[in-house]
Amino acid sequence: MCGIFGAFSTKGGPVLEDVYLGLYALQHRGQESAGVAWINSGGNVHALKGTGLVHLALNQQQLASINSGCGIGHVRYSTAGGSELTNAQPLTATSSRGAVAIAHNGNLTNAPAIQNYLESRGAIFQSKTDTEVILHLMAHQSHKKRLDAFVDSLRKLQGAYSLALIIDNRLVAARDPWGFRPLVIGKRDDVYYIASESCALDLVGGEFIRDVEPGEIVVIGEKGIQSLRIPVKAPEKFTCSFEFVYFARPDSVIHGRSVYEVRKALGRKLAERAPCPDADLVTGMPDSGTIAAMGFAEASGLPYEKVVVRNRYVGRTFIEPTQRVRELGVRIKLNPIREMIKDKKIVIVDDSIVRGTTCQRMIAMIKEAGAKEVHVRISSPPVRFPCYYGIDTPTREELAAARMDIKQLEKQVEADTLDYITEKDLIEAIGLPVSHSCTACFSGSYMEGDHSDEMEL
Repeated sequence: MCGIFGAFSTKGGPVLEDVYLGLYALQHRGQESAGVAWINSGGNVHALKGTGLVHLALNQQQLASINSGCGIGHVRYSTAGGSELTNAQPLTATSSRGAVAIAHNGNLTNAPAIQNYLESRGAIFQSKTDTEVILHLMAHQSHKKRLDAFVDSLRKLQGAYSLALIIDNRLVAARDPWGFRPLVIGKRDDVYYIASESCALDLVGGEFIRDVEPGEIVVIGEKGIQSLRIPVKAPEKFTCSFEFVYFARPDSVIHGRSVYEVRKALGRKLAERAPCPDADLVTGMPDSGTIAAMGFAEASGLPYEKVVVRNRYVGRTFIEPTQRVRELGVRIKLNPIREMIKDKKIVIVDDSIVRGTTCQRMIAMIKEAGAKEVHVRISSPPVRFPCYYGIDTPTREELAAARMDIKQLEKQVEADTLDYITEKDLIEAIGLPVSHSCTACFSGSYMEGDHSDEMEL
């Protein structure tokens, strides 16, 4: 899962600080690396990249001092290729025909086949990311204009991609014909934006214009917006339902649906599907289950209380994983309020159970704090299948719900009761047609398509 952001000033004003701020708003989509690319007045591409969080990877003051009217940025959580800096994006390429920069959110399911084909014809890859195949596909069509080469390259791709590019000093955005990952367009004065989520527009003061449609290519230049179509017709739309459950920020809007409202609706569905009338209170797993827990409490008439406090200053690299830290486990990040928990029957709401380890430790911690009973409710269906479209989920044998039924999992995590919503509940809460929603990680219904290794360039 990654986040992308782009900005273009029709008057040529500086936009790179806006790109930095947009990435800051999208930090939840990737914490491994961050990068920004731009074209200077001479038409050359430049990039700054670093590992870690945005404020550590990039220099805000340096970017603010650069006078470039077109830039793109990327925050990364790796799903293809490792976390080393060579895989950080945006990726850039320069040839006699000009410079290109690209940032990608998603996962190309046929990237290995394309890479094998291109390497057999002399292509040399510099990274281990699936994104690089797009640059090589463009390079192998050097007889075409760069934008045409890009459009024709998209015809070869399968899987999920929301893209931000700089081509010919223009900002280009593209979304795969299936619409897996969100991508939106915004505007403030003379500056146009593209972003993975609408919350990034809010931070830079941009007004939401619309979503980039599935299968659409948006070209933003001095004369404004031009829309093209990817010459691939998808039989269905596959907007990721897990964006609503967990990945997107609650203050974002996806396909006209408030993520916050969807999560509350999921909690209400959960209260209807798996009530716990004898409980004393409802709480949410910080912070992934908080909003659904509020919906559960509202629908069930039970009080909502925040009985577990999260230490917000513990990041991925803040505390080294020594033996002592491993022994403390979940307590490094979470701490129960014992006075609220003692002798209570508690409902804990979370968005999902993946491996089950965190849930098990959370239950143990709350019971050690004196809870009489702990009932776990999950505001999504059981995650039984890995995702191939841009979420780094474990293999099937690592997924707890793939190895055990609900009763076995209930015993494994030591909950007094455990229950989920159904796939039907999920679709109804999101409010999009079932034919437009990807539920592959719950149902195993993956996108069907031609997986031929044959390429025509």
